[in-house]
This record gives sequence, C-alpha cells and structure tokens, in this order.
Amino acid sequence: MCKHFLDLFDHSAEELLMLLDKSRELKAVYQSGRTDRCLESKSMVMLFEKPSMRTRISFEVGMTDLGGSAINVRPDDIGGLIGEREPISDMTRVLNGYCDVIVARTFGHNVITEIAKHATIPVINALTDECHPCQAMADMLTIIEHCGGLSGKKVTYIGDGNNMSRSLAVVCAKLGLHFTIAAPSSYDMPASFYEKVRAISHTEITSTEDVKEAVKDADIIYTDTWTSMGQEEEKAQRIKDFSGFCINADLLAAAQSTAKIMHCLPAYRDLEITNDVINATNSVIFEQAHNRLHFQRALLKYLITGN
Repeated sequence: MCKHFLDLFDHSAEELLMLLDKSRELKAVYQSGRTDRCLESKSMVMLFEKPSMRTRISFEVGMTDLGGSAINVRPDDIGGLIGEREPISDMTRVLNGYCDVIVARTFGHNVITEIAKHATIPVINALTDECHPCQAMADMLTIIEHCGGLSGKKVTYIGDGNNMSRSLAVVCAKLGLHFTIAAPSSYDMPASFYEKVRAISHTEITSTEDVKEAVKDADIIYTDTWTSMGQEEEKAQRIKDFSGFCINADLLAAAQSTAKIMHCLPAYRDLEITNDVINATNSVIFEQAHNRLHFQRALLKYLITGN
C-alpha cells in the first residue's frame, strides 16, 4: 500500500478490504471499553481550506483515542488558502519535521497531490472537489454492518455527480458492488470518469434520470446535498433542476422495504431528503457518520505504524 491515502483509484481491492477489516477490529476494541494507544507521542496536522464538523471531530477524536495529538490549521493561520502565502513545497517540507501525518481538506485536488509530492510523512485526503475517499470507506463499513456484506449489493445514489458520488462509484467498482446514479443529465458524472471507473469494474456502473427505476432493486439509497461548498450562487437553480429527486415516502414506495437510507451529512431536510426519511427505521445515516471515526482511526494507525 502506498504511504498516502489520496484517491481510491490508487488502491487495490485487497488493500481497501484490509483497511475495512482493521476498522472493524479497532471499532470492536473501543466499543468493548479497551484502548489502543499505538500513537503515543505522534502528532497530526489538519490543513482545512473548507470547514467541517464531522471530518475535523472524527479525525481529532481518532488521533486522541490512539494516544496522539491533533493540530487544526485554518486558512487564517497560514495567510490564506494553501499555497497563497508560500509555496506548497516549502510548507510541506516544514511540516515533515513537525508532525507524523498530514490530513488536508482542500478545494482543488491538485493541492493535496502537490502536498503529497513533497511529503515524507503520510498524507490523507479529508475531501477535495474531486473525491471524498474517507467518507466512501466509512460508507462501505456501514454497508457491511447493515447489509451483511458488500459483494453484489446495489447502491443507488440520487443527486449531483460530485466528489461523493465519484468516490462511491470507485469504491463500488473496486469492491464488487453495483452503482447507479440518478441525476438530471447536466449533473451527471463526466464520460471520461465513467470510462476510467468501468475499466476497473466487474459490476454495473450506470446512470439514469428515472429515479423510481433506479431505486426499485437498490439495497442502499444514498443522497448528498445538491449544492456543495463553493456553489452557493447556483443554489436556487440547482433546487429547481433537482425537483423530483428528493428521497421521500413516495419514492421509497417504489423501493424494497429493506433498502437502507444513507446520507453523508450535513442534510438539508426537505430538499434532497425529507425529515421523516432521515428518522425512518431503515435509515443508517447516523451510524454512517459514526463510522467516519472508526475508519479514520484505523487508517491513521495503519499509515503511521504499518499495522
């Protein structure tokens, strides 16, 4: 396994399954009341161009649980976005001597790849405009727990062809799940992306504008916000364009009663998903959020210690 965790395309199915196994093992340790203080005296720096509640807290708690320390760095602390005040290479070469792992949440994916280029310590992608690998892996952990496994399961994602949908498509292709995105055609993922992901898949990777057709045999029905950070000026138009793509009781009537509901949060209730669906008995949204901690704790341990 490469020392960084930047994009799911970089990792084999065997590597990803190994990380999921380690996540389940370490989750069991902490849920039993035991601890694993394997990162005593280790430190993690978090470079966040975009704010986040779940990402920041889950990484901080995970690092602290393992005995290490976490430092959160905001744009104001470094004179703006990463690379604005000083070259990314200079900043990274300094951090190599200060800490043991870099976690970055950036706008452009090129920023995190540039950090990794100059890093002699592990670099973790906590989200870029291109992909969201830690979330997608926490989602796989959730599917294992609530659907009894991964192979052959169908994930239907309803919403924008954004970083979240792309990471889900890649991890499904790698791990043997079928993936369908239901979106207006102008919001679908690019054709070049489909070519790349289908080249690594033995399962179906499809898209449609027919939402009810997309959910009818889904094991997991997944959504995300229609308007991501940086797209605020498009919000009114996006709400109009996604009319009919809300996960609500009417849509779920076309799905299997056993289908699990997922959302990576934050949710804009009664836009992409209704309040009653979020709180339904088949919703695993909050378990999904909790699994961010369990996957990232295992990822930190593995990248820093090799175990």
